[in-house]
Amino acid sequence: MMSDLIATLSPEEVSEIEHEIGLVPRRDGAAIDALLIVQKHRGWVSDESLKAIAGLLEMSAEELEGIATFYNLVFRKPVGDKVILLCDSVSCWLRGYEDVKARISKHLGIEYGETTADGRYTLLPVPCLGACDRAPVMMVGDELHTHLDESDLEMLDAKEVAL
Repeated sequence: MMSDLIATLSPEEVSEIEHEIGLVPRRDGAAIDALLIVQKHRGWVSDESLKAIAGLLEMSAEELEGIATFYNLVFRKPVGDKVILLCDSVSCWLRGYEDVKARISKHLGIEYGETTADGRYTLLPVPCLGACDRAPVMMVGDELHTHLDESDLEMLDAKEVAL
């Protein structure tokens, strides 16, 4: 049974996870890293992948699911090629987050948790991006965009989305 679960993961994923396991005192200490490794390779963590990771870490799937759903950067369903993380913290809210969100949603035709029809973008809220002094902020992929305002968002109206 264990070998069937691990067979769900690629040899490369297993190797990378085993490397992370070697860096911590307990196998389950590599849980977040293991989830992110699989996500890096697949774009998200399916139920089957989660069960396989749990087996490799010698923990229950329920325990790992609790970790996966706690961290908002572990995607438990397919996402677009680029994920737009829009900060909805108090700092961003006070500095115009709602206008930014409305403009992005209108331009892309999606709300939070949705992916564009072409599969390019997924829009997700995030409670903090650690840049409150530069609010409002969003991340597109690995790129942080700060001090968002109307002029910054004109690119969204131009249909030349540089997101």
